[in-house]
Amino acid sequence: MVRRARRINRELAEVFPYAHPELDFENPFQLVVATVLSAQTTDLRVNQTTPALFAKYPTPEDLAAANPEEVEEILRPTGFFRAKTRSVMGLSKALVEDFGGEVPGRLEDLVKLPGVGRKTAFVVLGNAFGRPGITVDTHFQRLVRRWRWTEETDPDKIEAAVGALFPKSDWTDLSHHVIWHGRRICHARKPACGACPIAPLCPAYGEGETDPEKAKKLLKYEKGGLPGQRLKPPQSYLDAGGRPAPPLGAG
Repeated sequence: MVRRARRINRELAEVFPYAHPELDFENPFQLVVATVLSAQTTDLRVNQTTPALFAKYPTPEDLAAANPEEVEEILRPTGFFRAKTRSVMGLSKALVEDFGGEVPGRLEDLVKLPGVGRKTAFVVLGNAFGRPGITVDTHFQRLVRRWRWTEETDPDKIEAAVGALFPKSDWTDLSHHVIWHGRRICHARKPACGACPIAPLCPAYGEGETDPEKAKKLLKYEKGGLPGQRLKPPQSYLDAGGRPAPPLGAG
């Protein structure tokens, strides 16, 4: 199982060589807020919302002191905007009062922030601080069970089981590879088995559409930013002509 799991990750690394967090951010504060906002909505929607939020409230101090009704109005498009307003203002206040306005780089500190669980904490640690972590979101949970890496359903137990299959240095990139594959190809209801690059390695092959042409039509890529859904891809994700590198199957 370890060999097959690691081979799947290697194959996905070739399919998605530019896999990265699909939330736009310029610093750890922006990333933790964006990740909290991404619950129950798409990263693209968050990326369309956060520029106005961070333009008006660029620091934890600014957001902690904001008028909640004004923040709610900005966050309305992301859904559950009242609860999300409480979370991002609460975590901003905690950053100011407990961490000198800086996002901490330790798991045990991050999970103390309002609205921040282990999943969000590992997104921040892996992508803002370069500290390995496994991000167990809904896509990750679905795929690792389909691949029979674990039968666990509790996110913490999934994290432990999958972490044991890979060296710690692989955890962050592994999370990106699995999540990208889940968003684009291995969907919850209709996985595109016939267009899947790791079909020969998948014990769940056949759960979805196996006809290559029909499967190709199931591939999903949100409009609004390439690669993936990101509106402001870093320079490293641009091709030689300065254009975003297209994702798999995009042309």
